[in-house]
Amino acid sequence: MKFQEINVKELKKNPFAMIGDEWMLITAEKEGKVNTMTASWGGIGIMWGKTVATAYIRPQRYTKEFVDSNEYFTLSFFGGEHKKAMGYLGSVSGKNEPEKISKTDLHVTSLEGQPTFEEATLVLICRKLYAQEMKEDCFLGMEEIKKWYPDKDYHTMYMAEIVKAYVQE
Repeated sequence: MKFQEINVKELKKNPFAMIGDEWMLITAEKEGKVNTMTASWGGIGIMWGKTVATAYIRPQRYTKEFVDSNEYFTLSFFGGEHKKAMGYLGSVSGKNEPEKISKTDLHVTSLEGQPTFEEATLVLICRKLYAQEMKEDCFLGMEEIKKWYPDKDYHTMYMAEIVKAYVQE
């Protein structure tokens, strides 16, 4: 298999299924090390005249340090395949288990100098444009806070330009 660059505006996949059902990996590099986490929250759209992706990371996630220290991160999609590996990568911290990726059936590779996975069917290379911590006083109701943030560990939202998109040939 080989990655082929595509125009992200020609993407045929449903972003609701891609992110919410099939999940994605948010991956970044820091000081020569790669870390990744599974995410099922995010979005794809247009902002400031650019194609963008949004990703949400809780403060306790080790991957956040990697995303914060880098201008770029990748979003990798697997078309519903590798759910077992993605479940593992979402539940185990690279801080406690630095070799967690090697314990899955996924293999790190690089596109445009950014880390991703050989097995990905779609990779979005993202350049951070905006980051903001969610705040309790910005919620318009209490339902989401009660359900999703009982520990007050609000996500940071990252809005990033999709600078390149690749699919497997």
